Amino acid sequence: MSQLASTYKRSRIPLYLQVASALRRRIEDGQWEPGQKISTLDELETEFQVARVTVRQAVDLLQKEGLVHRQQGRGTFVADRIQNKRWLKLATSWDSLISTIKDNIPKIIPVENPPPQPRLNEGDGKPAADYLFLRSVQLRQNEPFAVVNLHLARHVYERDPDAFLTHTALPILASLDDVKIAQAHQSLVIGSADTETAHLLKVALNSPTAECHCVVVDAEGTAIYVAEIIYPGDCVKLYIDLLENGRASRSRKSRS
Repeated sequence: MSQLASTYKRSRIPLYLQVASALRRRIEDGQWEPGQKISTLDELETEFQVARVTVRQAVDLLQKEGLVHRQQGRGTFVADRIQNKRWLKLATSWDSLISTIKDNIPKIIPVENPPPQPRLNEGDGKPAADYLFLRSVQLRQNEPFAVVNLHLARHVYERDPDAFLTHTALPILASLDDVKIAQAHQSLVIGSADTETAHLLKVALNSPTAECHCVVVDAEGTAIYVAEIIYPGDCVKLYIDLLENGRASRSRKSRS
């Protein structure tokens, strides 16, 4: 077995999806530019060491995504306009997070037997006396881009139930003057879509996902907002200004 074939075999993802992923990456990275003809089916079959039907399925998928188009008798070409799929810039500050999601409208999903308590890690604060569990899908241009599983402290929810059921919770929480926020943090891990997540996000089973654990803690040390937010992996970009704190430090030194 070749090295390439053994690599494919280690994955449970269907072969055509693996080939499509490799071709998609070439387009997104600019190895094939807009309007450029891509490799022929024969060339791709030889390169990836897979059957012709597998290559054809992979190219068909890219065509459905609008990344390529076929010209009869000429071949397959990269689309003239490639949509930037890495549109979701994960926020690294409270203000930027609120501004990013304040206009989102969640679609609430009924849940039978919801988990009564959230998953709290070290440093996430102490649990509230009672939580309300809300599951929702958030849409962008009528397409799902996030599945949110939220535990919201019930005493916070009861301050404005209608708002929490019709708008994204964090901006509502931030607007409550009588709720004092002491900590807010989120962590990110890379995962894969299970059956339910794949259905809600309209992605393939086991597709890469970015999973955020977001926690807000009040002045009493209580975790009043605990959310598990799952994004499709191909829409996420994490940007961190590594010199932001350094600039502040140098600025203080220059004034001293």
